[in-house]
Amino acid sequence: MASKNVTGNKELDKLLIESSTPEQSKEDIQDYLDKKQAAYDALEASAEPVDRARLQLDVAEALIGMGRADESWEKARSALDTFIELEKWQDAVESCDVLYQSAQPASIVALAHGVWLSVSYPVDPTLTVNMLNYVIDETPATADGAAVAAVTAHYIADVRAADDQHKSLTFLTKQLLANVAKEHSGIENQEGLSLWMERLELLDPDVFLPRLSLVLGAIVPVDEWWFDRDVLREKIPQ
Repeated sequence: MASKNVTGNKELDKLLIESSTPEQSKEDIQDYLDKKQAAYDALEASAEPVDRARLQLDVAEALIGMGRADESWEKARSALDTFIELEKWQDAVESCDVLYQSAQPASIVALAHGVWLSVSYPVDPTLTVNMLNYVIDETPATADGAAVAAVTAHYIADVRAADDQHKSLTFLTKQLLANVAKEHSGIENQEGLSLWMERLELLDPDVFLPRLSLVLGAIVPVDEWWFDRDVLREKIPQ
């Protein structure tokens, strides 16, 4: 189900990149897991809940690499609840990312939660693009949902990216959008892309963002969300 994310845990990614063999990779992940689990076990009872949850999420991510996805799900799901309660939105989205990558029966539901959070709150735009890219991967090529996810990714990158990342991130999202247009309707050039976006009503965020909500609603029924979105909307920075 899950594809490699754009961001991911930098420390763990570095270990994997530097590993020369699958066996060495497993050893590195196990070492990382042991280190994070030891740090978690060493926490005092008075430790800040957010610090506990972050270590728990690190452990959960490593467990996926060790093929222990069931255990990973439980830890990441618990961490998500803590981050939501503490209004740590970036951490909450990263929890949803790990839940998605665990490839469990409800992982697609976790993805929908992560997309909602990452679009609603001003988290790292690279993470938001990453979550929306998962939606593109999960959506049939001819379905409009992939187009809505792609244009949302480009919009978020454009309005949220800092100056030092704007060019590279919007370049990536333009490519995502072009690739979706090609898969969706065989679009091959800029003129065709512009007409395609106009035809699918992908030019106005006041139109395509509500359509993204419909895409997420098709994944998670209104009474099965893990948090009250109306309550969380009141906490969105103005």
